Amino acid sequence: MDIRQITPDYAVSPQIEISDVAEIANAGFTTLICNRPDAEIPPTLHATKMRTAAKAAGLKFVELPVTHSTMTPDLIAAQAAAIETSEGPVLAYCASGTRSTIVWALSKADTQPVDEIIATAAEAGYQIEGVRPHLAAIAKD
Repeated sequence: MDIRQITPDYAVSPQIEISDVAEIANAGFTTLICNRPDAEIPPTLHATKMRTAAKAAGLKFVELPVTHSTMTPDLIAAQAAAIETSEGPVLAYCASGTRSTIVWALSKADTQPVDEIIATAAEAGYQIEGVRPHLAAIAKD
């Protein structure tokens, strides 16, 4: 598992395994967000299986699969709401952690400086400079 802290309350990770879920709960996370579409992964890692493991470990589970076509304002708002309403730290995962980082970044573009958002992602190892125009567009709205 490669958990990377984005903020004190939000971390991202590449794809996790069912066997990682208990360790995630033991690390203090209270919410697990799946940003990985089932079509990308084997059935053993599908969201229904992860949801079962998360619930067994006492975690809230949120399924918000991110693709180019599903990264809409509604999905971004749903991710932000899941983070904001969590009773504790949140771990979001996708294939590499990049999509989970980008969704977070887009949700912050109207409240944080774009340079700060990009720098925060870079500190965690995610280079999201390519989404700067999208972040700037949201920041102007």
